[in-house]
Amino acid sequence: MPSRPGGGSAPWLYLAPALVVLGALLAYPIYQLGLISLFRYTQAQVSGGEPTVFLGFGNYAELFGDGQFWQVLLATVFFAAACVVSTLAVGCALAVLLTRVRALPRLALMLAALGAWATPAVTGSTVWLFLFDPDFGPVNRVLGIGDHSWTYGRGSAFLLVLLEVVWCSFPFVMVTVYAGIRAVPAEVLEAAALDGASQWRIWRSVLAPMLRPVLTVVTIQSVIWDFKVFTQIYVMTNGGGIAGQNLVLNVYAYQQAFASSEYGLGSAIGVVTLLILLAVTLGYLRLLRRQGEDL
Repeated sequence: MPSRPGGGSAPWLYLAPALVVLGALLAYPIYQLGLISLFRYTQAQVSGGEPTVFLGFGNYAELFGDGQFWQVLLATVFFAAACVVSTLAVGCALAVLLTRVRALPRLALMLAALGAWATPAVTGSTVWLFLFDPDFGPVNRVLGIGDHSWTYGRGSAFLLVLLEVVWCSFPFVMVTVYAGIRAVPAEVLEAAALDGASQWRIWRSVLAPMLRPVLTVVTIQSVIWDFKVFTQIYVMTNGGGIAGQNLVLNVYAYQQAFASSEYGLGSAIGVVTLLILLAVTLGYLRLLRRQGEDL
């Protein structure tokens, strides 16, 4: 069959308006972020009182030579990974549950989930802090642990933030995966059930491969969201916890840029965060492509 003229360039022509808008919205801020990271940019430069001092990669050298940066980076990676895995697990499990309940419970679950998703991060974080408050929160009373402070310990504070992040993030995964499951032909699932496959086997061997494009989108989106968590950590741990024990990269960048007025150093942290997310996303897409070629 002869190919249509311009068939290869047609998709790019349709995508051109969106690419132009995204480029205008993203290219200039990223350029400014990278530019500021090469200078000694403090409050004096923000106020226009002194000339800017060019440092080249001096901010990056200072950053990589700081032991606290590596501790924060490691904590961010583990925290983001735990959030992503937990969010995907909860979202996918509830998506499967939605396909097996009646219309009224399904509607109630959808509304409750969308309510959590629509709640502003500051509001949700404040509510969760109240629920786990050592003096007035109902959770400690139900568990019978007295006046235990969840935000005092490093691990318990990260756990509390993780629960809040999963609570406000799983609805996106649930709704997206549920829509993907509904698009799978019913005959395929019936055939797997008739062959004696368990629900876990159906998910692992039938649904997951067919939902790979959907799972790719929600995984990448979750990685980006959870790696750059700021509001929940800042609000629930009062700026990063006791002695900075609950710092993540975004909060660390905020402290350097705005609390210490080292805007160049804070911008360098932002550039490093951007490069890490880009590398993780491209690596994940490449891995999925290889797996698809092996099937």
